[in-house]
Amino acid sequence: MRPSGPRRKSELKIDIEGLPEGKSHVDVLCFDLVYFTRPAQFIILSAGVFFFYLLYGYYQELIFSLPGFTGYGWYLTLLQFGYYTVFGKIEMLIRQEKRKVPLKTYTFLALTTVATMGFSNASLGYLNYPTQVIFKCCKLIPVLIGGILIQGKKHGMLDFVASGFMCLGLILFTLADSKLSPNFDMTGVFMISLALVADAIIGNVQDKTIKQYNASNSEVVLYSYSIGFVYLFFLVAVFTDIASAIHYCSYYPKQTYGYAFIFSLTGYLGIQIVLGLVRQFGAFTAVTVTTFRKALSIVLSFIFFSKPFTIHYIYSGILVMIGIYINMYSKNKESSMVLMCKRLFYRIKKLFYAPRMKMERGTLTI
Repeated sequence: MRPSGPRRKSELKIDIEGLPEGKSHVDVLCFDLVYFTRPAQFIILSAGVFFFYLLYGYYQELIFSLPGFTGYGWYLTLLQFGYYTVFGKIEMLIRQEKRKVPLKTYTFLALTTVATMGFSNASLGYLNYPTQVIFKCCKLIPVLIGGILIQGKKHGMLDFVASGFMCLGLILFTLADSKLSPNFDMTGVFMISLALVADAIIGNVQDKTIKQYNASNSEVVLYSYSIGFVYLFFLVAVFTDIASAIHYCSYYPKQTYGYAFIFSLTGYLGIQIVLGLVRQFGAFTAVTVTTFRKALSIVLSFIFFSKPFTIHYIYSGILVMIGIYINMYSKNKESSMVLMCKRLFYRIKKLFYAPRMKMERGTLTI
């Protein structure tokens, strides 16, 4: 039996201030949120997603609202890739990180990045911003088709039902836009569709690359966009009138180069926060937050930028949102977020639905 009494100094337990037990670092934009509670972390990250991406969408549409800018979407993408390269390099220097992934992998990753960003930006010259956002919400469709054709995946019935709702909503929204929008062109639909296909490919490649080589987000961003910048430079120089684009932007330096800087910075910071949201709360929660952000972007687009409006936009958009919800439900049937949505829908139903009341002699039956 050990003697009682004061222990030696070497046996005393010393509490050193540091990382809380059972928690890992939550690094977002050089800030560590580990000391915040999980609800506080969720609120901070979600607010960051809304703030940066709403600014991103606003400045993107603001640039394309300039008179005569329609044909310079690829030049804007070149500027965006240049800014992203600088931001990624600065972050890697601050974090003192080195490349882990072979350059051969980045050559393909950069090609798909150029396709998804370039076609997405260029499509705004032919489509309304809300139409572009609605198409972006339907990334499940090319992912579903690609999974079947490329990997031979088997999907459940709910996935096909979700894609059916999305397709129907897209068709109705596009038809409404074609009748109302003065600058509607099927070229824009083709471009945003190619952007979605490339986006479906890039998601799988990025996920595999990060897991296989344990690469950081800043490394993937730096090399994907720097190599993509080289691709884009030759593409813009050969197939577009780059001299005309430079000449046009020299007349509107603040509205082009200045807004492009804000547009690129908010997009870069938004990417980092979304990745932090995925790491801490899972892809399902991140998709839920970004989907609501896209819905708010559409509403703000109609508020800040004058454009024709029809009721068809509302019910076609609702069909797309139903498809997104069904897709999320099929993957997370027991998720707390899904259960919360169920309770919310039930309460809304109780507000608008009143049960019938039948009078009987001396009694009231409900």
